Amino acid sequence: MTENDTISIIKLMHAEVVPAIGCTEPIAVALAVSKAAEVLGAQPTNLIVRLSANVLKNAMGVGIPGTGMYGLPIAVAIGVLVGKSEYGLEVLKDVTPSTLELAKTYMDSGVISIEQKEDATDKLYIEVEATNGNDRVMVIISRDHTRFTHMERNGEILLSTTASKEITTTSDSLELTFDKVCDFAKQTPLDDLRFILQAAELNQNVALESSKGFYGHSIGLIGNHPIARQVMGDSMFTRILSTTTSACDMRMAGALIPVMCNSGSGNQGITATLPVTIYAEETGASEDSLIRALTLSHLMAIYIKQSLGKLSALCGAMIAGIGSSCGITYLMGGTRDQISFSIKNMIGNLTGIICDGAKPSCSIKVMSAASTAVISALMAIENKVITQVEGIVDNDVDQTIRNLTRIGAEGMLETDRLILKIMTGK
Repeated sequence: MTENDTISIIKLMHAEVVPAIGCTEPIAVALAVSKAAEVLGAQPTNLIVRLSANVLKNAMGVGIPGTGMYGLPIAVAIGVLVGKSEYGLEVLKDVTPSTLELAKTYMDSGVISIEQKEDATDKLYIEVEATNGNDRVMVIISRDHTRFTHMERNGEILLSTTASKEITTTSDSLELTFDKVCDFAKQTPLDDLRFILQAAELNQNVALESSKGFYGHSIGLIGNHPIARQVMGDSMFTRILSTTTSACDMRMAGALIPVMCNSGSGNQGITATLPVTIYAEETGASEDSLIRALTLSHLMAIYIKQSLGKLSALCGAMIAGIGSSCGITYLMGGTRDQISFSIKNMIGNLTGIICDGAKPSCSIKVMSAASTAVISALMAIENKVITQVEGIVDNDVDQTIRNLTRIGAEGMLETDRLILKIMTGK
């Protein structure tokens, strides 16, 4: 691996592994709205929010931090009143009970209109048109949750990526491979990777706080029930499941607490982090080994999302679970071949699990991803692997990943449309 590759991957990880408060789709909408209000310089008296189908799907049924409420209208209202774009994906962290009441009034005033953008240029597309008197502002976020691509005020273009040399991102221009991911995770100086420990700290803190109450469907607490203890017992495996799922429970319920994301998703960040972290703690792995395992997990998920896209019809927790399985296999002492086996085992099993929007029940899917990550690693360490003659798995691990992402990015386009049609028709 070249020095330039190492520097580029470090930048990529710092861009893709970041803290966020709340589900990132409604938060990105709130971010766009807050920027529009800032550029307008006044509270909008008319606000039109146009969203791609995938953003709409992921923002309809999820809890909004600090509100006890679900869905886009309250996220938009708070974004206008208290959002600060400089906070990025923590844009709503200043919400208080008093500002929440003001936001409810603003939400009910008829000022806000939310529409689907039929001709959106990207699956992750947010367009905000805000007016006050004779002043009109347009703000667009696309491709990434914090990537502003267009801003204008009263017809004056303030930002346009079509006129900028900064059209491509590090993620676009850096071509990752399985070998490159492994080399980076195993060979990069630890001091350059130590930041990844913040993911373990933040996401474990969310799981701990979740265990003190009841959030969403409280899937993380299911192991405490007497029948569940009989069925599942008390083991490292059940602790991996309960910790990982508890963090998701709290996040999807809209708790005002940051989690570390991966590729724009808190659930992906949780799934890429906590199974690896708990396995390391339970087995007494060194901090150095944990750093490398978490790096492997997160970067593998980033690699897969490069060709899949930030939003798709495939559940992102399953993608993060692939990374998690790699990290656990590494901690088990697995070879590079065995790490590739864990990927093939995951892809041969979980491909096709749909994303039907962000919501409290995502924690059940996170549990499925975490449990399969452990099982796939256990298979891999015993040199048990799904072979080329079985389904979409190929002898070449990179081709296997491309097969997965082609299904999600191309093959499931109609599935995505049907999911949204079902969701909006209820």
